[in-house]
Amino acid sequence: MVREETVFGPIFSRRLGSSLGINLLPVNGKICTFDCIYCECGWNKDGRGDTRLPKAAEVCEALEAKLKQLVADRIPVDSITFSGDGESTINPDFPQIIDDTLALRNKYYPFAKVSVLSNATQAHRPEIFRALRKVDNPIMKIDAPTNELVEKINHPAPGYDVNRVVEALKQFNGDFILQTMFLKSKDFDSSSPEVLSGWMDIVRLLKPREVMAYTIDRPTPEEGLQKFTVEEMRAFLKPLIDEGFNLQIKG
Repeated sequence: MVREETVFGPIFSRRLGSSLGINLLPVNGKICTFDCIYCECGWNKDGRGDTRLPKAAEVCEALEAKLKQLVADRIPVDSITFSGDGESTINPDFPQIIDDTLALRNKYYPFAKVSVLSNATQAHRPEIFRALRKVDNPIMKIDAPTNELVEKINHPAPGYDVNRVVEALKQFNGDFILQTMFLKSKDFDSSSPEVLSGWMDIVRLLKPREVMAYTIDRPTPEEGLQKFTVEEMRAFLKPLIDEGFNLQIKG
């Protein structure tokens, strides 16, 4: 499994354009509060060889060096994106790193967006929520509407509660992006009524400014997963489209 450096890219993102990545997790490991069946970083158990989290000063130094190089080489950056090998918000320095990143963005690439890809498991923590509110694109994940269904697709750490996540996301007052993976496995189908109706009700409740609906694009740790076509996703998401929600559907 290929692991990401603390600062990597930029790479082309089907959702964010030219995206410079920031990995707040171990360079040679994986730490996450989810263990998703579709995760391109593999299973958590296979990423335990390194547990060291980068400090704020290290991230700041690496990011500034990279941004200076990109400016000199005239390489465009559309988004500075927190992703990496696991859940960025579990890094204890996350709030400080966000502040540092915004300052560096303003200095070197003032028109770039700062984005955070998160499974939203830490969004209920006040210091994490405040940091997420500062970025341009807080991209929060809900793949399924009940704890039972989340267990099938995301394998969350003990204590996860989808209702707590929903309550936390309410605090955004719609000013966030909701991201959802659509797929089929041997015991999970994103398009089934039990999944789709409950998930749509959450969308209606939270009213995010954008919904990113996407499907499998890379190798997955669990075998036998099936992706949907854009046309299939557009068909079963039609009620939300008709209601005026901003859906970005990616195959």
